[in-house]
Amino acid sequence: MLDLTIFQISSLLVLLAAFFGYLNEKYLRLPSTIGIILIALFSSFAVIAIDLLFPSLDLAFRFRSFIYKIDFNKTLMEVMLGLLLFAGALHVDVESLLKRGWAISLMATFGIIFSTLFVGIIFYFVSALFDFSVPFVWCLIFGSLISPTDPVAVLGIFKTVNISPTLKAMISGESLFNDGVGVVVFTVLVTILTAGNMDFSSNLIVGFQYFVKEACGGGLLGFVTGLISFRAMKSIDEHNTEVLITLALVLVTYSFASILHVSGPIAVVVAGLLIGNHGSKFAMSENTNEHVQKFWDLIDEILNAILFLLIGLEIMLLDFKFNILLLSLVFIPIVIISRFLSVGGIIKTLSLFRKYENGTVRILTWGGIRGGISVALVLSLSEGFYRDILLSTTYIIVIFSIIVQGLTIEKVIKRLL
Repeated sequence: MLDLTIFQISSLLVLLAAFFGYLNEKYLRLPSTIGIILIALFSSFAVIAIDLLFPSLDLAFRFRSFIYKIDFNKTLMEVMLGLLLFAGALHVDVESLLKRGWAISLMATFGIIFSTLFVGIIFYFVSALFDFSVPFVWCLIFGSLISPTDPVAVLGIFKTVNISPTLKAMISGESLFNDGVGVVVFTVLVTILTAGNMDFSSNLIVGFQYFVKEACGGGLLGFVTGLISFRAMKSIDEHNTEVLITLALVLVTYSFASILHVSGPIAVVVAGLLIGNHGSKFAMSENTNEHVQKFWDLIDEILNAILFLLIGLEIMLLDFKFNILLLSLVFIPIVIISRFLSVGGIIKTLSLFRKYENGTVRILTWGGIRGGISVALVLSLSEGFYRDILLSTTYIIVIFSIIVQGLTIEKVIKRLL
């Protein structure tokens, strides 16, 4: 394989995303994210099949060499995620969000924690049945990375689904915030694993302090940088400069979050909500608002295409064994049940005080789509036997979630509503 530069690798990814997007629009006519990931999966399997038929070509090795050059975790978590979250947050109505504020905040915090424990405990016992005997902290790590719904996948797929603004705000809002919470929980558990300190009480206190610092600090940072950008945009009326301000807002906010050790995802979401709602009403002219929305829609579409392309190609790096494959299939319904219990418990409790639409719990359950964030988090773990188990299991659950849940969510919503 040629020693490709970052620019050449990026060019190839954009070329593949454009080509697969063209094939989808020409022949499959599926939502672009799902169509691209399906074609990427098919291409990966085709490479493997050709390699088996003509081993002298060494095609699979060359293909894997190309994929290995792409650090999926850094590409998503450090480059793409902030831009994608801001683009998604711009379109979320804060008024509808606040109407379901309690449900969103509880699902994004206690829902994630409950799901982490539920999935982790079951994974601990079920993995032992498959002769893996995964340590308990590794099981909790798996629970933390598979529990958050992926805002990129959710928002990308829900663009084409027609539901009420309130329910859409609840699904979008939860997905935007719970990934930040999930990353914090994941980081706390990985810190415990690497430190080797298993004293429960001290870990719980340190973990809670870290959680508050990351979540609250991220929210405060996003509000401050968003407010500064809002004031700057309000003082001028030139759409190109204001678009540039929003881009600088995302990049600077995400960079400062890393320096200050607070949650970057939560920070850019808060900034995006402020600019997309307060900013669009009071700081932008109609012309500027149109240009800002179109710019971020384009960023969203391009990065989504590349992200789902990468997810489809990542299968080339997995070494599936039969017992790991079976374990993964067992955990598809377990993860869905965990989502149903966490969401259902919160909505049923809150329904004592206010009314929710019929089918809300089932829509939130099936609409809880996992995506690239789960894959990126598991790839960030140090290589080893347990990481391989978690990686294969996570990948299969994510693929099922994006393709099966993504293709059927519209029918589920129409049936329930």
